[in-house]
Amino acid sequence: MSELRVRVHARTVLAAGIAGFELRALPGQSLPPFSAGAHIDVWPVEGLVRQYSLCNDPAESHRYQIAVLRAADSRGGSIAMHEQVQEGDLLRISPPRNLFALQPAPHTLLIAGGIGITPLMAMAHRLEHEAADFELHYCGRQLAGMACVDALKAASFADRVHFHVDDSAGLPSFQAEALLSRQPVGTHLYVCGPSGFMDWVLDTARRLGWPAGQLHREYFASSAPAGPQATDESFEVRLARNGLSCRVAAGQRVIDVLAAHGVDIPVSCEAGVCGTCLTTVLEGEPDHRDSFLTEEERQTGRQFTPCCSRALTPVLVLDL
Repeated sequence: MSELRVRVHARTVLAAGIAGFELRALPGQSLPPFSAGAHIDVWPVEGLVRQYSLCNDPAESHRYQIAVLRAADSRGGSIAMHEQVQEGDLLRISPPRNLFALQPAPHTLLIAGGIGITPLMAMAHRLEHEAADFELHYCGRQLAGMACVDALKAASFADRVHFHVDDSAGLPSFQAEALLSRQPVGTHLYVCGPSGFMDWVLDTARRLGWPAGQLHREYFASSAPAGPQATDESFEVRLARNGLSCRVAAGQRVIDVLAAHGVDIPVSCEAGVCGTCLTTVLEGEPDHRDSFLTEEERQTGRQFTPCCSRALTPVLVLDL
């Protein structure tokens, strides 16, 4: 995948602990177009890559906008963005790619928790341009920590935006079951935010009988626990195309073992979130530890994410 150099045209404070970055092309260059729900890889410092959703109107061709939460449990990405990336700096990014695309639907329900508002803002812009029927619900613990509130209130679709802020005792004001149970038939749900929040919303939808094909989520940090049969024992990986066979020891990742043998698999998030490294499995049973594949896709056993997943059988044969 080709890379781009962009300049930080502006840096703003969007909320407590959340910084906004407006990225623009260098003179004589242009930004690739993007679709609602897309994200980019950003290298805040050399050797460190993170993914951020584009939150501006996809109809805009002159800029990308991202929002970065300074997370207490950050592995360095958000800290680097907050402490080292300033207005005027050059950044290395990837072209946009979309693993969270909108699907045609008679009604679209957008539900955001915290920083998860970012891809849903772009979706709201797109849906408004299409004169589509939609509503956006934005949930947070405190209004001061919710990004882009002023922009949402000023948006031309502001009448479709609903804010849910927990009360002073921390009790949630958002009633997922009440909202989900009154949606018209055929509604598609898009949810983004902390893993626990998304699991709660999606579990509620499933309990109410929502079809799996109408549920869409995006994860930027893997929340998938190891399955009940999971093991960290060593296993063998065989590559069907070149005949390579190598041992993956406990604590090792498949991508690292393969790289040591000269086989490089494209990776991005390295957490089983983005699907960049998705690889076809020809034989054996994967031990799925990603948040990218659906449950139906996992059950087929035809693909796995070698950045984090392992094997439940002694051997995995990959289409490599």
